[in-house]
Amino acid sequence: MREKKQEEFDYEEMKTAALRQLRSGDSLYGKNGAFAPLLKKFLESALEAELDAHLDEEERASGNRRNGKQTKRLKTSDGELDITTSRDRQSSFEPSLVRKRETILADSLEKKILGMYGLGMSFRDISSHIKEMYDTDISHSTLSTITDRIIPEIREWQSRSLDRLYTIVWMDAMHYKVKEDHRFVSRAVYNILGIDRHGHKELLGMYISENEGANFWLGVLTDLQNRGVEDILIACIDNLTGFPEAIAGVFPETEVQTCVVHQIRNSLKYVSSKDQKAFMNDLKPVYRADTLDQAELRMDDLEAKWGVKYEKVIESWRRNWDKLTAYFRYDKAIRKLVYTTNTIEGFHRQVRKVTKTKGAFTSDMALLKLVYLAHGNIKKKWTMPLANWAETSQRLAVWFPGRMVLDLP
Repeated sequence: MREKKQEEFDYEEMKTAALRQLRSGDSLYGKNGAFAPLLKKFLESALEAELDAHLDEEERASGNRRNGKQTKRLKTSDGELDITTSRDRQSSFEPSLVRKRETILADSLEKKILGMYGLGMSFRDISSHIKEMYDTDISHSTLSTITDRIIPEIREWQSRSLDRLYTIVWMDAMHYKVKEDHRFVSRAVYNILGIDRHGHKELLGMYISENEGANFWLGVLTDLQNRGVEDILIACIDNLTGFPEAIAGVFPETEVQTCVVHQIRNSLKYVSSKDQKAFMNDLKPVYRADTLDQAELRMDDLEAKWGVKYEKVIESWRRNWDKLTAYFRYDKAIRKLVYTTNTIEGFHRQVRKVTKTKGAFTSDMALLKLVYLAHGNIKKKWTMPLANWAETSQRLAVWFPGRMVLDLP
């Protein structure tokens, strides 16, 4: 009778505390929460039941027995909780409810941590935020362990199968500093952004290397091929030497468009500052022409005026003319997409908003984790096909017969 009265008293006390905490907005399940004893009892009872199931006849025949208890502190989205767990003599027990070495109980808390990390927050800021919101202390090593859990997901994403055809693909790299052997070295993050035949954006691949080069791009393109890509209609690239040849070696039918904006930037490096405005006024009619014939006439005018003073600049335009003017065969809607690498540079600008808080990364994987998580947030907006894709896809089917096939009855 006394035990029953004690239970009734505890229940009434818990109910009163729960109502008070509920009204005040305090956590019900945290260390001092009214429901904390219930959660603690549930977890401990469930773990004891798991151990009982583990210590079956076969385990006992091998000499395995209970071997004392240990206290473990769990971090939950409602605060910290201390539980007592039993051990077995042979340490073969692997609980499923609260795994060995697991200190974070709530999946929602891990998701919040990954979400904050993906927004570019530092471990210090994340730790402070978790402490303020959930009254839970999380060390940097624990945060690192949590973010490391997405590594298998990244590996799987990097090796996933791709579509057979991509209509337009942009290829470019971002550059960062990574700590290696107590010094900071440069790393290039190679990104390939594609448009599938239904007009949707997709990041096809993300790769890290010491620097950007045509040889590495050849390996990247081969990886795309191995993952199922058979054809790319149009590839938009910067003017990296050997890049078009690398594309031709893997996808020989692909139309290559060199970025006009990259060419302009490189040209202006060799034009005197006092001439740059006048030079650009004469250059704009070249790449903004309505037809290729008109562009060639304006190029002749540019050479006639500036050819002597800036001979090497004009030679560069002449040498790369075929790849710089490939976009003239298309209508204005597609020209706007392919004559520059602005599409992928726009993606890079969004990634840099997240990575700009990092002076340097501790490893290649730390860099890859953050860029991958940033990409996950960015792609949430890639739900609709490109504007006017129904019309654009029909044009592509005409320009690339037998390669671009429409889903028509």
